[in-house]
Amino acid sequence: MSERDGLPPGELYLAGRWAPARSRDTFATIDPATEKPITEVARGGPDEVHDAVQAARTGLQACRQMTPAERARLLSQTARMLESRIDEFARLETLDTGKPLSFARGEIDGCVRYFDYYAGAADKIEGQTIPLGPDYLDYTVREPLGVTAHITPWNAPLSMLCRSLAPALAAGNTAVVKPAEQTPLTALALAGLFHESAWPAGTYNVITGFGDEAGAALAAHPDIDSLTFTGSVPTGRTVLHAASDNITPVVCELGGKSPQIVFDDADLDLAADEIAKGIYSNTGQYCDAGSRLLVHASAHQPLVERLVERTERLRIGPGVDDPDMGPLISATQRERVNGYIDAGRSAGARVVTSAGVEAGEGYFVAPTILDDVRPEMSVARDEIFGPVLAVLPFRGDREAAEIAAASDYGLAAGIFTRDIDRALSFARDLPIGYVMVNEYFTGGAESPFGGYGHSGYGRERGLAALHNYTRLKTVVVRIHDRAGGHV
Repeated sequence: MSERDGLPPGELYLAGRWAPARSRDTFATIDPATEKPITEVARGGPDEVHDAVQAARTGLQACRQMTPAERARLLSQTARMLESRIDEFARLETLDTGKPLSFARGEIDGCVRYFDYYAGAADKIEGQTIPLGPDYLDYTVREPLGVTAHITPWNAPLSMLCRSLAPALAAGNTAVVKPAEQTPLTALALAGLFHESAWPAGTYNVITGFGDEAGAALAAHPDIDSLTFTGSVPTGRTVLHAASDNITPVVCELGGKSPQIVFDDADLDLAADEIAKGIYSNTGQYCDAGSRLLVHASAHQPLVERLVERTERLRIGPGVDDPDMGPLISATQRERVNGYIDAGRSAGARVVTSAGVEAGEGYFVAPTILDDVRPEMSVARDEIFGPVLAVLPFRGDREAAEIAAASDYGLAAGIFTRDIDRALSFARDLPIGYVMVNEYFTGGAESPFGGYGHSGYGRERGLAALHNYTRLKTVVVRIHDRAGGHV
């Protein structure tokens, strides 16, 4: 860390060293709560991306010579270093994203868990033997891919980075990271931990810069061996096209329009608490935010009343004050969210609450409930990525299933019912990758996460994530006896 109010160095991190961009260009990262610059960071581009990939390629040899137990020890060491500085990292994340300090701390604590979890998995990446017959030894091994690229989003910057970085390192790879230009600080701060540790130089490299410069160059680089991307569908398409020229394997999470489904037998107080958490956490800026409320007609009015009461109790303000909800990430995002609210109202949706936000600095928007929403409305179909809940009533299980499936996305869903058979049958039949019952945002580092449809493909978290960063090799040996014949 530098001496500048605890901020990390505003430079690139390549091959175990801090360095400015070749052009010496920089750009400002902005505090969403004040609209004022926090600090300047280096503006990397294609040349710096190439340097980072080459640094990772050079560092790969040392990483592959490490035993799995050594990688496990270093991952555990990284967890302890991060854990000892959790308040420092949480403050940086709050400054950069605007999210409440307690949310930031929870996300950093989750990063510690990722390093611990994959430390425990590093020496358990195993192959199999195949029963081909007595004359053969047929076995598989899982090998590291090599240089892994990670293009990470602005909504949960360090959490999304560690989610893919930890399994990549556990498997014996090196990494090149391009954080979102809006939120680069914690990726740089993490480089400080690698700088202080015994990881080989080139294991972890950070290029700060803009998506159409550094991000595009990284996705299209011919010498990366995999790419992990989290972001919007339009940007995801661009990234996938770039990677396809080099047949680079990609794991991508591209967002969601996740339903929270409340049946007539649900505990409405529990449901209201979880629905509010699902849409207002991080100001609705989670890919799996529960932004569609599907509620049985008999529970519609009492549930909406409970949600209005909870919404109007929310404390809204700068993240450093640790409110319930902070600002959006940018002026562009604020304009987008307010535009959807206006579009919903124009299409016939009814605003039943829009908790007050005082005029002034910061990218704040009121948490909003839109009732009387129809499935064809844009507010019911598009990912808004803000604290806007679309309420759609239903009268029977079949209608609920049809509305839930009426989306290009398939990332997450919440089900609220006391009937376990109903819950399990809906979980089975929903075209959605991550289903939660009677609690939203449940699960952990152990739980594979990913979606269907336009939500992307591949699975992160859990042991399944290790498959993203290894390739399977099969070896078949014909066995002969010493006399020259077959066994």
